Amino acid sequence: MTLENQARRFSFWLGYLTLIAVSNLIWEVAQLPLYTVWNTGGVGEMTFNILHCTAGDIIIAASSLGAAVILFGRRPWSRATQIRIAIASGFFGVAYTIFSEWHNVYVVKSWGYAASMPMVPFLDIGLSPLAQWIFLPQICFWTILYRSGHARR
Repeated sequence: MTLENQARRFSFWLGYLTLIAVSNLIWEVAQLPLYTVWNTGGVGEMTFNILHCTAGDIIIAASSLGAAVILFGRRPWSRATQIRIAIASGFFGVAYTIFSEWHNVYVVKSWGYAASMPMVPFLDIGLSPLAQWIFLPQICFWTILYRSGHARR
């Protein structure tokens, strides 16, 4: 891979992680009323939770993307490679979210759902965090891909 291609891919990944960070911050603020901290925590605790969860989201996104790139990123940067990376990255993020929500709500009890949180049947986790990881990574991935011009290659 040429230095120019490496720089373009780095620019793409940096853009993706920046957009995913901003998107997740907005999502975390919007979904806060669906958690018990909305009714029991003060401003400081809610702010900490928002920032802590957003930092976790960035780590999940970077790890999921990294794993997908390790699996599929060595191939030529084609439409098929882009799709494989997007799907794998999304799968890893959703899989981790299912585990994390279950573990943190029911085992560790790090957080709890408010009565207003819609639940996913059979998984017994909140719909909002699951939807966050089904949709945000894909929207961010394809937004950056098209804005960077990579999708046309």
